[in-house]
This record gives sequence, C-alpha cells and structure tokens, in this order.
Amino acid sequence: MAAQARGQHRIDPSEYNRDVSAPQHKFVAVAFVENFSLRELATHFPTGRRNPHELAYALPKGGEVFLYPFGAVVFCDVPPHQREEELSRLRSVRPGLTMAQVYREEFSVREDAGAVPDVSGGVLTLDKLTLERSSVIALTVGQSAAMEYYERIVDEMFGRTDEVVDRLEKQGTVQLGTRSLHRFIGAAMGVRNEVVSILHLLDRPDAAWEDPGMDKIYGELRAEFDLVDRYQALEQKLRGVQDALELVLDVARDKRITLLELIIVALILMELVLSVWRH
Repeated sequence: MAAQARGQHRIDPSEYNRDVSAPQHKFVAVAFVENFSLRELATHFPTGRRNPHELAYALPKGGEVFLYPFGAVVFCDVPPHQREEELSRLRSVRPGLTMAQVYREEFSVREDAGAVPDVSGGVLTLDKLTLERSSVIALTVGQSAAMEYYERIVDEMFGRTDEVVDRLEKQGTVQLGTRSLHRFIGAAMGVRNEVVSILHLLDRPDAAWEDPGMDKIYGELRAEFDLVDRYQALEQKLRGVQDALELVLDVARDKRITLLELIIVALILMELVLSVWRH
C-alpha cells in the first residue's frame, strides 16, 4: 500500500508544466459507499472538466479535486481543512452520502528533473507532474481506495458463506427457506458486476497511451497498489462465494423436493386408507 506523504506543497492550478522549488505533492483519496453521477455533479461544479470517467476542478487557493463515478474523491495538494470543506460541499449537493469507514489512501509524488519514473519507499519520483499525469495518479489512488471498500464487502460475504457451508458440513442439511440464499447470491452478483463495470481496473487510461513517460508511471503505480492482483483476487472470491451459495441452494431445493415427494406419498397412502375404510 502507499506510504504516507512526507510533505505538502500547494500548487497553482494554472501551472501544470512548471518548475517548483519544493516539488513534493500529496494525493489523498476518500471512498464513499454510493456511486456518483458525474453528469449531475457537473451542474454544481461549473468550472470542472468532465469526461466519461472523471470530473476534476481546481481550487482557488491551489490544488485539484478529482471525482470518480465509483464513489471516490481524490485531492491533490489540498490541506486537511480545505479537504473537509470540499467534502461538505459535496454532501450539500449529494445529501445522504455515506463515507466508507477507513477506506482512504495517501500517496506522495516527488518531482526531480531528468528522473526516470520510479516508485521507491512508497514515493513516486518523476521528472515533471503535468495535469494529465496528475489525473492518472489520482485515478489509480482513487481506484485503490475503492478497491479496499469492495475487498471489505467481499471478505464479509466470504465469512457469511463459510458459516452457511460449515452448517451444511456439520448438520448435513440446510434450512428449507431459500429466499435469503437468493438474496445473498443476488448481492454477490451485484458486487461482482459493479467491480467489473465501474472500476475498470484493467483499462489503461488514454493519457498513458499518449505519453510514454506516463505509461511507465502507470505501470509503476499499478505495481505499487497491486491493482491487478487485488482485482483478480476479488473476482476469484466473488466467484467462489457464488459457486458455494449455488451449491447450498441446490441442496436446499433437493430437500424441498424430497419433502414434497414425501407429502405426495403420504397423501396417496391416506387416500388408500380412506378408500379401504369406506368399503
């Protein structure tokens, strides 16, 4: 995971191709439970730059804010008190937002003219931090924070699945009711579809194709945050949860069918007994 930032530097949003005397930058990501509609948010942030995957805007006192549809907000060189102000502003235009507990990432970037992009000690060093590079870094940090949120959900699902399977192993049977299992399977499929359709963790940003240096940076960041491995682990866990629950559901259905057959046999026997008694 990313290391804590070692310093803080306010940037002028109008100077992205710049030489700075204190080239240390801090990215902080906060994850929300709810997803964002960038189209709706854009009406409340008229100075923002919006594309299908991101809404970004500069702050008057310096720094950048990036909003992503998967419910993550990333701040670049924004002091803590101002981050809280922007989060309050976001809640005012999106009432009912629920901040995910502990789902937060911090990452440091250091500029060094002539340096080859490299991550060492949890700090990314590069020759120049441009707007496009800030966008790719913010996206990766935001994805990591959102990924942690989904990892917690899937771990909880895994725990609940273990309880159901353990009951089947010890008792050799399951409860007759299948509605809760149906809902559980639906929740697992919903999380899986959301991870696949919203996070786009394996998609390479357009800026990485256009900037050879950014392509190197993107590769370093994916390795630093283990995005590919974490994504694949999530997929495997969700598939395992779904397969296990479908097996339990099949057992419950077989039990219901067996019970139904016994009831039918009992009714037939009862009919025979009544028929003999009448005669």
